[in-house]
Amino acid sequence: MLHLLPFSSTLVTVAFAVAVFSRYFRRGSAHLLFWGIGLALYGLGTFSEAFLGLAWSSFMLRVWYICGAMLTAAWLGQGTMYLLVRKPGVVNGFAIGLAIVSVVAIVSVFLAPMTNVAYNTSLPASVQYKDILTRNALMIVLTILLNIYGTVLLVGGALYSAFLFWRKRVLAHRVIANVLIAAGALMPASAGTFVKLGLTDWLYVSELLGAILMFIGFLQATSQQLAKAPAAQLAQSS
Repeated sequence: MLHLLPFSSTLVTVAFAVAVFSRYFRRGSAHLLFWGIGLALYGLGTFSEAFLGLAWSSFMLRVWYICGAMLTAAWLGQGTMYLLVRKPGVVNGFAIGLAIVSVVAIVSVFLAPMTNVAYNTSLPASVQYKDILTRNALMIVLTILLNIYGTVLLVGGALYSAFLFWRKRVLAHRVIANVLIAAGALMPASAGTFVKLGLTDWLYVSELLGAILMFIGFLQATSQQLAKAPAAQLAQSS
């Protein structure tokens, strides 16, 4: 049953991405575009993980590593930067840099050789990939930097927004929403810790809970409220 959880995570993430992209096409905000791309990457990561629980595929392992281990957090975090940073030149520069680094990451993963170690479908990909996918120094460094970049922006940005609304005593639903988003983002970010502790079952649970919490937070943040706030305060909303 645990191996069905990645499929559930994929379904939740797809619904989440559709909601975000729908809002983007109505409003055209850049942060929604990057969140949508990040969620699409999240969904590809969980889907490839679910696939690898049924059958071996070198292509799917590479997709899982690119989406699940490298790019998702960074693209979601870049969306948060667009939401909070009011200097287009700065945030666009970071976005261009992220796009370039992402291309380098994708190419490096698909060029990385694989060993002949047998893949065990009963174990998560995150437990086995180091023995199969030969990572060079560039891949390792990019994985670390992209995850730090994305997690700091996504979690830090959500907590900062929650603090701003709490301090101003306005839009209490946004305080709750941002706390949920931060908590949801921390769940998949802690997956590596679960693997190191041998709690591989919790890896799948953390991915599903992370997607659910962030989705609930997004719905809460974008819900219509009767409360009024000054334009300067509303500028911090999504």
